[in-house]
Amino acid sequence: MKLKNLILTSSLFFLVLSSWYVLRAVRNELAVENYDQNFLLILLAFTSVVMLLINPIYSWVVSRSNYKKIVVYCYSFLISNLLIFFYIQQILQSDPLTQEWVNSFYKSIWLNRVFYVWCNIYSFFVVSIFWVLVINIFRDNKSKKLYGIIMAGGSLGAIFGSELAIRLSESYLSSGLELFILSSSVLLFLAMFLAIYIFNSTISKSNQNNVGGKWSDAISNIISKREVRLIAIYSWLFTALMTIQWISAIPIIQSYSDLSPERIELFGRIEQLVSPLTLISQIFLTYIVISYLGIRFILIIYGFLFIIVFFLYGFFPFVGVVIFAQATLRVFEYSFNKPSREIVYSQLSKEDRYKSTVFIDTFLTRFGDLTGSTFIWFGKIMGLGISIMPIVAMPFAALFSLVGLKISKDKKFKGL
Repeated sequence: MKLKNLILTSSLFFLVLSSWYVLRAVRNELAVENYDQNFLLILLAFTSVVMLLINPIYSWVVSRSNYKKIVVYCYSFLISNLLIFFYIQQILQSDPLTQEWVNSFYKSIWLNRVFYVWCNIYSFFVVSIFWVLVINIFRDNKSKKLYGIIMAGGSLGAIFGSELAIRLSESYLSSGLELFILSSSVLLFLAMFLAIYIFNSTISKSNQNNVGGKWSDAISNIISKREVRLIAIYSWLFTALMTIQWISAIPIIQSYSDLSPERIELFGRIEQLVSPLTLISQIFLTYIVISYLGIRFILIIYGFLFIIVFFLYGFFPFVGVVIFAQATLRVFEYSFNKPSREIVYSQLSKEDRYKSTVFIDTFLTRFGDLTGSTFIWFGKIMGLGISIMPIVAMPFAALFSLVGLKISKDKKFKGL
């Protein structure tokens, strides 16, 4: 039964990440376009506000639902959003009566800006809801060795989705978002039905009851529970540092090419490098590293990796360094740190597994993006060059490691 659950869950993660990675390269391209127009900070701020508004609604739905209802409600909502974007794109491009308006709306990328904000919301909710299922199925200490295999299914999905994005890259100039949206919606539709099947076949009847609690639990528990608060701070710092790293890389990527299709292809090629490396690590190294070096080592060492990357960005701003940074940080994230965080999540109470973890993985991570971009913006106001900001961020990477140490020492997680 455990083998069957493992295969099904890995397959589900394949579909979930395939759906997201079809859109990821486009999202990255939109970030580059809006960085040119100094609009990226505004979009990240708006994303954080939307996340903050959505999470109480999500918690309210969760309190009155079990996982089966949650995945149907949330994934159906996301699919319907994709189809709405597709419909709007069709109207803007095909109706001759709207062509003058199209020139002022579509070509000024306002639709794309809305899509960029939505993509950031999509990416975290679609993955977080998947992990809610995983941490409720694989909770015992022996399950640690299975998280790498589950993540490997996601890496295969990332490879597939990235390849699809590369093949669709030329259509971006002629058809915009259309083919990317259709591909993503089909994959998420399949994921929704597989998630329902897994829930029905693996979760016992006694655990299929509604989660219960209040809409405010996700926020209040972060404030009142030390272990949840530490995880929240860790995730916030992680995404802030990743955003600083990413924004610092944008000018380097711009120097590579002025053409959108070429940049989209570069993003896809980076994914095709990162994903196989991650896959190999997940299959052969994740369990070994978690079991023998321990979660404490993984949570602490991450900050030192950021310090190395920031040093390279500050003194060696080349495309090759960007590729190295993406490979190093993301292979470590998806092979070791993300599984470790999910193992930590699995030890939380039922309400926190369903609510607080999603709030952390959605709003707080988006707030981390906003924090990182604000950090870069503040540096510009102070007259600091973009190549200086990664160097200034090094102390925050050290603080990140310190929080990881505190999590590993918490009594709730000491046995992990």
